[in-house]
Amino acid sequence: MFKLLLYPFSAIYGLIVSIRNFLYDYKIFKSTEFEIPVISIGNITVGGTGKTPHTEYMVELLRKQFIVTTISRGYKRKTKGFHEVKVDSLAANVGDEPLQIKSKFNDIQVIVDERRVHAIEIIQKQEISQLPDIIILDDAFQHRSVSAGINILLIDFNRPIDKDTLMPAGRLRESKWQMRRANVIIYTKCPQEISPITRRILMKDVNLRPYQNLFFTTMVYQPLTPVFPEEAIPTPGLASDKVSVLLVTGIANPEHLHKYVGNFSENITLLKFPDHHNFNASNIQQIEQKFNAIEAENKIIITTEKDSMRLKDMDLSTSLKTHLFYIPLKIKFLHSEGKNFDEKIVTYVRENKSNRDLHKRKSKKAH
Repeated sequence: MFKLLLYPFSAIYGLIVSIRNFLYDYKIFKSTEFEIPVISIGNITVGGTGKTPHTEYMVELLRKQFIVTTISRGYKRKTKGFHEVKVDSLAANVGDEPLQIKSKFNDIQVIVDERRVHAIEIIQKQEISQLPDIIILDDAFQHRSVSAGINILLIDFNRPIDKDTLMPAGRLRESKWQMRRANVIIYTKCPQEISPITRRILMKDVNLRPYQNLFFTTMVYQPLTPVFPEEAIPTPGLASDKVSVLLVTGIANPEHLHKYVGNFSENITLLKFPDHHNFNASNIQQIEQKFNAIEAENKIIITTEKDSMRLKDMDLSTSLKTHLFYIPLKIKFLHSEGKNFDEKIVTYVRENKSNRDLHKRKSKKAH
C-alpha cells in the first residue's frame, strides 16, 4: 500500500530525469569531451552493484602500462570541491571508496570532486609528465557533463531491473531505456555458472544493441585481513576453526557477505548500519557491547573493506583493534570473457594515447 502512494512521486521524478536526458541528447545541455580519454563506470539503480571492485579491476589492468587517475564524488564526505586523496587522508574528508582505492594503489592519482568537469580541468593543468593517459570516472553514469569514450553500466544479477520502477517507489535512478547509452553492460554478483538460456534471457532483458557488449562477473572473496596488522591477533583459519563472528556492515546490501561468512561460522551476530555510514562514538560503543556479549573464546569482528576505511579513523579500544578484520573483494569474469573485456579497454586507451602523443609532437613542431 505504501509503495502505491509513492508512484506519483516516481512519475514526477521520472519526468524531471527524462527532461534532463532530453536536454543532453539534443545538445542543449553541454557534455564536455576532453583530450584525455575517459571511461565511466556506473549503474542506474540505487544500492551496491560492485562499482568499487570493478573500478579496482580496471586500475589493476591499466596501471602497469598507463598513467591512471580516478575521479569520484567522494560520497558522504564532509568536505566539498576538489581534493587529491592521499594514503593518510581521512575517510570522512575524501570518502571511503576513494580512500580504499588509494590505499591499494598508492602509485595512481585519486581525485574527489562533485563536479567532474572541474576536476578534469584542474588535472589538465598539471605538468605534461604527470598528465594521466586515462581517467576513470567512478559512479558517473548519470553525470553526463563529461563525455566518456566508454560507458560501463553495472547491473546486479540478483536484483533484475526489468520489473523495477523509478525512485522512490523502486530502485531505478532513471528509465531502463537509458541503458542504450552504455557501450559495455556487466551483470555483477553472478553465481559461478550461468546457463546459456539464462544468458539469452538477460540479453533480452537489457535489449542488447549491436554496439553493446555484455559481460558477466562474480565476486571472489579474498583472505581475511586484519584492519590493524601490527596489533591483530593471529588470523584465524576460517576453513577449520569454529569462529563466532560479529559482522559489522555499512553497505547497501550485506546479504552476500552474511551468506559467505555463514560458510565458516554458525554463530553470526549482524550489526547493520546504513550505506556509507559515518561511525560515531556511540556506534563504536554499540559494537564493543555486541562483541563483549558474544560468549565464545574464539571470536572476531568482520567488516567490509569499505567500512574498515571509516572505522580506522575512530578511537577504538585495544580489544576492538586486535579482533577487527575485513574481507577484500575481487571480481572475476565468467566464461573466460575477461580477456575480451581487457582487450577492449586496453585498445581504447592505447589508441587514444597514440593520438595524444602524435598531437603533442605536432604541437611542439608548430612552436
